[in-house]
Amino acid sequence: MPVDQNISSRINLMRILLISGIVFVHVPYDADASPFVEPNGVFDWFRVFLGESLFRIGVPCLSAISGYLLFHKGLETFDYRRTLVSKARTVLVPFLLWNFAVLAFVLLIQRFGMGIGYFPDLQASSAMDWMDHALALNDFPINLPLYFLRDLMVCILLSPVLVFLVRRAPALTLGVLFAIAVFPALTSGIVLKQSILFSFTLGIFFALYRVDLKYLDPYALPIAALVLVLAAVLALGLFNTGPDYPETLNILRNTLAMLGAIGVWLLSAPLIRTRAGQRMANSGSLSFWTFCAHYPLLVLLWMVWNRHAGAELYPIFYITSVLVTFAALIISNRLALQFVPGLYGVLTGSRGRRKPPSGPASRREGETLGSRNAAATQQQR
Repeated sequence: MPVDQNISSRINLMRILLISGIVFVHVPYDADASPFVEPNGVFDWFRVFLGESLFRIGVPCLSAISGYLLFHKGLETFDYRRTLVSKARTVLVPFLLWNFAVLAFVLLIQRFGMGIGYFPDLQASSAMDWMDHALALNDFPINLPLYFLRDLMVCILLSPVLVFLVRRAPALTLGVLFAIAVFPALTSGIVLKQSILFSFTLGIFFALYRVDLKYLDPYALPIAALVLVLAAVLALGLFNTGPDYPETLNILRNTLAMLGAIGVWLLSAPLIRTRAGQRMANSGSLSFWTFCAHYPLLVLLWMVWNRHAGAELYPIFYITSVLVTFAALIISNRLALQFVPGLYGVLTGSRGRRKPPSGPASRREGETLGSRNAAATQQQR
């Protein structure tokens, strides 16, 4: 079943929105600037709301999209070998390049006594620690958000098994994986983030069983509003009990992260009809560039900030670091695409946007939202 233009546009919109939200999850702080010591009142609650509650929905939603796109054309056209070759280029290679680049940079600055306490101490790391820092073998990589690419590649490798289970026992399969994702005491031993395995499999289920992704669109605003309210209430509980959350709140947070993805997806229905939503949906590979590059940049800004200011001014750092990060990523993305397109293509897994045709008729056709977004989604796959 082909992805129609509306769904294609909404997927692109969700990518840039969710990855932008993940930036808020990774804004660094230390014990003195923790939102749980409550020196800034409502501002600290807002940090918890964005970073610990609402935007935790990002990874499960992105995982579900990946699982759906892998099988949206059906099993008849699925070629496992070709898929592995393709995903090695679009997922594995960017993971290795971005992570190794950060690893080399951290090793360099730590030789001069910088970065200790901000990044893992590489000089004191064991051989197994190095395997984790470099390849995320059993723990998070040094460029921390890239665990998602590691887990996504694992899910792709397991996709034939997941398809078999979803076709034979969909309810049992999803139920077991959901329980593993929700309860902290359970683990699959396969992925670093348990919600990714469930959400990826849910995306496969949506694709194989031809679930109508627009079915709940008429109720988009009330459902999305409900998710926001639940995230706000959860944030209040996290704010009052953190940083060591009670098990009940951890379970609720995990549950909201996965089920809340439905509300966030539905929000794309009205957003895609706005001019801003259309522009964001046509942002091409900026979302992937942002995902891979934002974490080391945020940590570097935090290192610089700590040399000149204290925790009492942390709200200024929080706001400024986010603005600087987005500005730097947008500018660097455009410069890299323009001046080193070959390297850019490798770093983004061949997700760069095609230039629009130059003819008058083509320009008129290119003005339509559907043609632009359909092309962008096809390239990102």
